Amino acid sequence: MQDMIIPAHVAVILDGNGRWAKEHHVPRSMGHKAGCENLEQIVEDAARLGIQYFTIYGFSTENWKRSSEEVGALMSLFRYYIGRLKTVAMANNVRVKSIGDRSKFDQDLIDGLNMLEDVTKENTGMTFVLALNYGSRDEIRRGVEKIAEEVRDGSLAPSEITEEVISAHLDTAGMPDPDLMIRTSGELRLSNYLMWQLAYAELYFTDVYWPDFHKEHLVAAIEEYNRRNRRFGGR
Repeated sequence: MQDMIIPAHVAVILDGNGRWAKEHHVPRSMGHKAGCENLEQIVEDAARLGIQYFTIYGFSTENWKRSSEEVGALMSLFRYYIGRLKTVAMANNVRVKSIGDRSKFDQDLIDGLNMLEDVTKENTGMTFVLALNYGSRDEIRRGVEKIAEEVRDGSLAPSEITEEVISAHLDTAGMPDPDLMIRTSGELRLSNYLMWQLAYAELYFTDVYWPDFHKEHLVAAIEEYNRRNRRFGGR
């Protein structure tokens, strides 16, 4: 690993919890639980590998369309694992940030996310970003709304709307764009995830279900990232 370039920002679509549960003949909720348990270890692994930003797609704006039982089970898991993630973050000098529209969650979950961000804000290691109630189109819509308000009140001219201005009004403002995006479980699409930010990212897809995605799989993705000849500007 010492001879490899570690991508500064890795984004992950952690997919396959339901299919993992089906193959193991357990309820879908157990698949999500196994996925959360795996996430704890992967956060530690990513931090120790030297990744600076690690962003995961935890709950999309479309996930509300799932059954009320499954959504309820996911919310219960989030509440439980907020405390566990606090322990992992503090033990590994990790700063936690969330992106997405958290206003849609119950107040106790909002309070838990606020707590995670507050108690870890002085940590100087990896930034672990939770995309919760996140959708890229919704993020861009909210960003455009903010820009429109600034144009309306005269603090921003239409001619001043640059790519940098748009980026500064997104949830990821102040963060570098991902260098590498990993999606587990064999699906080959972005699913409304960080579509603005992933413009120049390397995309890596694996058939491994998220609960079975371990450090060796993360290292394999980074090795593949290193094998690619990254070019910009069409050269």
